Amino acid sequence: MLSMSNNNSMSYNDQGGAVESATEAGLETTPTTSTGAGFGLFSTDYKKNDDLKAMLESSKDSLKLEAMKRIVGLIAKGKNASELFPAVVKNVASKNIELKKLVYVYLVRYAEEQQDVALLSICTFQRALKDPNQLIRASALRVLSSVRVPVIVPIMMLAIKEAATDLSPYVRKTAAHAIQKLYSLEPDQKEHLIEVIEKLLKDKSTLVAGSVVMAFEEVCPDRIDLIHKNYRKLCNVLVDVEEWGQVLIINMLTRYARTQFLSPWKQDEIFEENCEQAFYGSDDERNNKSEPTSKPYVMDPDHRLLLRNTKPLLQSRNTAVVMAVAQLYWHLAPRSEVSLVTKSLVRLLRSHREVQFIVLQNIATMSIQRKGMFEPYLKSFYVRSTDPTHIKTLKLEILTNLANGANISTVLREFQTYVKSQDKQFAAATIQAIGRCATNISEVTDTCLNGLVLLLSNRDETVVAESVVVIKKLLQTQPTQHSDIIKHMAKLLDNIAVPMARASIVWLIGEYCERVPKIAPDVLRKMAKAFTCEEEIVKLQTLNLAAKLYLTNAKQTKLLTQYILNLGKYDPNYDIRDRTRFIRQLIVPNEKSGALSKYAKKIFLASKPAPVLESPFKDRDRFQLGTLSHTLNTKASGYLELSDWPVMAPDQSVRNVEVVEPFTQSTTLAGKVKAAKPDDAFYSGSGDEEASGSGSESCSSEESGSDSESGSDDEENGRKKSSSDSASSSNSSSSSGNESRSSQSESGSKKKNLKKRNPRKNKKSCKNKSENDKITKSGSKTKTDSVSSESEESSSEKSSSSSESGSEPETDSDSGTDQKKQKPKPKKEETKEAREKTTKQEVSLLDLDDFAPVSMPTAPRPAMLSPSLITDLEGLSLLNTSLSIDVTSPVYVPAKSHELLHRMSGKGLAAQYHFPRQPCIYSSDMVSVQVTLTNSGDQTVEDIHIGEKKLPSGLQIHDFNSIESLEPGASITVSMGIDFNDSTQAANFQLCTKSDQFNVSIQPAVGELLLPVTMSEQDFRTQQGKLTGMNESAATISVNQENSSSRAIVHKVVTAANLGVVPSAEDRIHRFAAKTVKAADLVLVTVELKEASTAQLLINTEKTVIGSMLQQELKAVLFQG
Repeated sequence: MLSMSNNNSMSYNDQGGAVESATEAGLETTPTTSTGAGFGLFSTDYKKNDDLKAMLESSKDSLKLEAMKRIVGLIAKGKNASELFPAVVKNVASKNIELKKLVYVYLVRYAEEQQDVALLSICTFQRALKDPNQLIRASALRVLSSVRVPVIVPIMMLAIKEAATDLSPYVRKTAAHAIQKLYSLEPDQKEHLIEVIEKLLKDKSTLVAGSVVMAFEEVCPDRIDLIHKNYRKLCNVLVDVEEWGQVLIINMLTRYARTQFLSPWKQDEIFEENCEQAFYGSDDERNNKSEPTSKPYVMDPDHRLLLRNTKPLLQSRNTAVVMAVAQLYWHLAPRSEVSLVTKSLVRLLRSHREVQFIVLQNIATMSIQRKGMFEPYLKSFYVRSTDPTHIKTLKLEILTNLANGANISTVLREFQTYVKSQDKQFAAATIQAIGRCATNISEVTDTCLNGLVLLLSNRDETVVAESVVVIKKLLQTQPTQHSDIIKHMAKLLDNIAVPMARASIVWLIGEYCERVPKIAPDVLRKMAKAFTCEEEIVKLQTLNLAAKLYLTNAKQTKLLTQYILNLGKYDPNYDIRDRTRFIRQLIVPNEKSGALSKYAKKIFLASKPAPVLESPFKDRDRFQLGTLSHTLNTKASGYLELSDWPVMAPDQSVRNVEVVEPFTQSTTLAGKVKAAKPDDAFYSGSGDEEASGSGSESCSSEESGSDSESGSDDEENGRKKSSSDSASSSNSSSSSGNESRSSQSESGSKKKNLKKRNPRKNKKSCKNKSENDKITKSGSKTKTDSVSSESEESSSEKSSSSSESGSEPETDSDSGTDQKKQKPKPKKEETKEAREKTTKQEVSLLDLDDFAPVSMPTAPRPAMLSPSLITDLEGLSLLNTSLSIDVTSPVYVPAKSHELLHRMSGKGLAAQYHFPRQPCIYSSDMVSVQVTLTNSGDQTVEDIHIGEKKLPSGLQIHDFNSIESLEPGASITVSMGIDFNDSTQAANFQLCTKSDQFNVSIQPAVGELLLPVTMSEQDFRTQQGKLTGMNESAATISVNQENSSSRAIVHKVVTAANLGVVPSAEDRIHRFAAKTVKAADLVLVTVELKEASTAQLLINTEKTVIGSMLQQELKAVLFQG
């Protein structure tokens, strides 16, 4: 989320070419330090790159292509390949498309370092800007903007202006990214760049929207006037923009809305006032009220448009998008609607700990002002033993914020468990939380105080010390009632060694010395005895205690005070020496004493206000939620503050889009302009097809030729056509691209003729086409994310996603009647009938109360595009190979059984259980368990069944069928399913008979929580590469000599855990794979035999707890004989 603001980031520019996008994303994180010298020094081959140079200078394109692939691979691994720059630059003018792509990838990486050599190829880059292939044009612009030399700024400026009007949305997107680079190189070009930004903001392509908003935020975030005309368009296309762009647009629109709309929070205030008047006031009084109070708040339609169009994004699979929508609702929505984001935020807590940290921080800020939002989800913030300390602390903070009189007993019961935690930092934070609850909720103050006093006898020194500090703060609120506690704490002074706790006790004794007159002098005596050994903070409080006792009980403490002041006079710490001199002059009167000595008692014994225990997140609401500044609690560089709501409503008409002359001639607005002119077409795709096609075909080619369709359809087809990225397709796209440029006027005239022949048919087919395309887009783009909303909102959003402003929504029934009247060809009729059937299926990703399910197609129909656009988009495709991972049968099923109920405890009934390692027949989330019941007694056991279940959160049990009777000496095996929630927690339940109940528990070994999977070695390596860093645990173990053979290792591993064996080409490396039963997360195990009976054990999985437990278990079985 934070990386998207990096001006030098290229990862979002590259949407085409598997090698290009994957490699360049890696290049951005490649270290720029040169390792070539060291590499060459220790390498046995001093001419390592000579073969690459020879291949690059070869006349065969195949050798050059192979060399470039190897070079890009070196760069991706972090190796320095800068010495090959001259040899690579020579191939920049190659006619081979694939080779030219890789050369541009290399040049983007090293153009800034090798500026002199790169400048020699400027002419080549300029020629490439006119290349028929859109990928070459975009790559040339990217390389040109990477050469950060002020001399070529005019060339870059000219290239950006030309690319901004390019036919391809991909090139226009690259131009938007280049704007930021040029601005950072030459800020004086700001005015010219703003002109380009203004032009790109009007672009209808969803591929360009996110990039141009990013450029706007970097170059001119204060030019709100540029957004006025494009506001409604951005709101309507928001659902179709890529996730990165959605986050940028939402954040920008949040700032925009705060400057253009009135505060919706006044609505609640006016509502409350009206309610009071209606209840207490009479009719005459209401009639006599002044005019301003009678005007209710009316939300601006554009304000409502923003809230309505961002609402479906709460179901996005991208956590950054959900967080962006949540902050938008928090800052812009009426208070009654903010709670809509609650369930989505709680859903994000199931994600990775990095995501949890950000989400919990934002929830902590929200829960201070709006406790009611998250109270129903209190259990979602309970601390888990697997949570890291920073996550525990945040959950603790939220629980404290949500505590009230109704749930305080539940919260304190949780806190009581947390205090016993082995994590000392967390235990100390829990005690502070108890103190905050005591101050915020007066009903439990005494209860919390008594509980903290009990903790003073705890063995843990940290717990005792923190309790003392919190008790000190609580006692300041009610000092008169708790003198016994002060005496008790004075007795603990000999046993407590933590400096902060000792200082707190000494401060308490000194502050309330008049309430404990007999104990205070004795405490001073003990402190004087160990004064030289104390820490500085304790010494300072000892000096204060001596001064207070001298002023209140000089008879007993005068000599002790003089002794302590003499010790402090020669202390090594200058703070203590200064404090000693100050106190001596203040409390001990002499000739040199000033006027202050008269007020010494008032100074030292003045009543002090009780400290206010506040949340550390109280002041974070001054920053926008979800920003880096909010996370750090300090203003970060580049942070744009949210403005206050305007007092008077700004002019709404600035957002009204008037159809001006140039815009009308170049764009067709679907659904807004009822009678569009025939020559409104822009970027015609294919004139020949329009001339020969029927009415509906003519409409489809016309729409594909318009700017709106070229934007959204280009993006859609760029993803769909992910199986053809070859040189031939690029060449064909270049020829069709030239043809489309040369035949714009001709296609326009042909469209006019076709419209005149059958205008009614044309209109209906266009309408059906737009409706079908919208359904296709929403089905193919969101896949698992179903956008659910109210039925009217759903239809209006679909119709407005391809237009600039909200038009009249068209319902499905209208679309159906139009399809019947149109009488299309038989093939099309079949596809429409199939589509109508599929739209009846309801898809819902998340059960949100405020969303109604929306029907979506499961098999979207390919969009109809002209040949020129199809071939122009083929270069953007990637070849996706599906990963084949299937659950397989277990390699080995151990016969070992575990005792569930002993025959002595069960009064003759014995029970044992084992894991058959088979998929559970009751649910795919459950582990199959077989229980063998044996009657060892001499009487028949009747009605054997499962009774009360005491399961931890997340665990479930599917009972076995009740057994009517079990004769003496007989045994029976039954099957049951247990959902362990991918944890080794025990499932506790009662095994009941007709007359007895027995408490039993089933606890699985970590290896039984897995299902074996089969995959190829290549797939194993691919998945292992994705699970690195925190998801990887490695250990070197000593292997018993008996286990050193391959067969023995496989047997030991599959016995300990339900893993599948992955075929390996190397004898000394053994690979195993499985997935967890509940979450289906991969668990990859690698055992590599080393010399001297050692082995490297590597486990890769997102379930880090399961990974570490499995590692310990495998280490044990491999070490044993």
